[in-house]
Amino acid sequence: MLQGKKIVLGVTGGIAVYKAVDLVSRLRKQGAEVRVVMTEHAQEFVTPLTFKEISGNQVAVSMWTSNQEFNVEHISLANWADAFVVAPATANILAKMACGLADDLLSTTLLAAQAPIIVCPAMNTGMYENAITQENIAKLMQHGVTVMPPAVGHLACGTTGAGRLPEPEEIVHFINGFFAQCTGDMRGLRVLVTAAGTREPIDPVRFVGNRSSGKMGYAVAQQAAERGAEVLLVTGPSALPIPANVKAIKVETTKEMLDACLEAFGSMDVVIKAAAVADYRPRDVADQKIKKKTDDALTVVMDKNPDILKELGSRKEKQILVGFAAETQNLLANAKEKIIKKNLDMIVANDVTAAGAGFNTDTNIVKFLYPDGKLRSLEQMPKTEVANLLLDAVMEMRQQKM
Repeated sequence: MLQGKKIVLGVTGGIAVYKAVDLVSRLRKQGAEVRVVMTEHAQEFVTPLTFKEISGNQVAVSMWTSNQEFNVEHISLANWADAFVVAPATANILAKMACGLADDLLSTTLLAAQAPIIVCPAMNTGMYENAITQENIAKLMQHGVTVMPPAVGHLACGTTGAGRLPEPEEIVHFINGFFAQCTGDMRGLRVLVTAAGTREPIDPVRFVGNRSSGKMGYAVAQQAAERGAEVLLVTGPSALPIPANVKAIKVETTKEMLDACLEAFGSMDVVIKAAAVADYRPRDVADQKIKKKTDDALTVVMDKNPDILKELGSRKEKQILVGFAAETQNLLANAKEKIIKKNLDMIVANDVTAAGAGFNTDTNIVKFLYPDGKLRSLEQMPKTEVANLLLDAVMEMRQQKM
């Protein structure tokens, strides 16, 4: 998304300025051209020379220094940019922007900017949570400024809370997602993705589950977001970080996943159910840990869980509904049965016993199967590539239905 994009980065005087240097490097590596505007206070932390060497362009620092490249510098920069990013954005610059003040080069350029503006607040937790700062942020958002929420963690002042500048990699993901919302082929679409396995409790410390890591579902959610979709990820327990620009609902049990899916289903355009849910749950869940007894056997009576995919299929109207079939035998026969029984538009079938496929791997080997019997077999490839090919197939189906 960033290839060829022109980005003006405004850098203000916060301790997190050092992250902005890495941010410029990462933006350039993704193909963006970056020009930096620094405030006077930002120069107390990092010199303009550092940003000049990393960006490959002269750094703009003052209204009163001439730059032969630009005629009227703040106007030229404002017109040149495809996007204007302020990182770190201190409470001071947010207040200036909210009030329309223009008393230095950065605030003047921001006021003249025609391109979309993204701000990344970074400050002490008390300053961030102060009602005036929150009012300023809300006002900026009302005027179309995009705000990336700060991270929560240990701050340079020694406190812990909201106010950390997100890591440069996360900011790049956010900017990618922003451009995707404007230009991606899935922009405007609402996509529901389920991922990972569910857990059914036996007692407070034990559960019935499966080996799913969530990697396939998370890859689908990430790629859909990067292509501009508004993505809701309903996920069982997973060690994976939530992808950038993806809203997530975390659940434990199959029933919890069903409830979350049913609540969102009516407003969705596409539903991709990649989760490996528990098909059965213990009938009786102990309130206390079950202690080991003298006899060798423990009997747990299991009841059948609701079939989420079948339930969604019975309610399907305009949605594209895609399921997954993780099998250990009779792959195609089982997948064909599922696609009809559950009223699916497509099913992604894979043999989880095959090398390079299945749970906890970064690659997969899958087959796309359609209700009319059409079959497409993919070679082993990274799950991110499988995800993109799956989304290509979804977009083709949407075109055919229009």
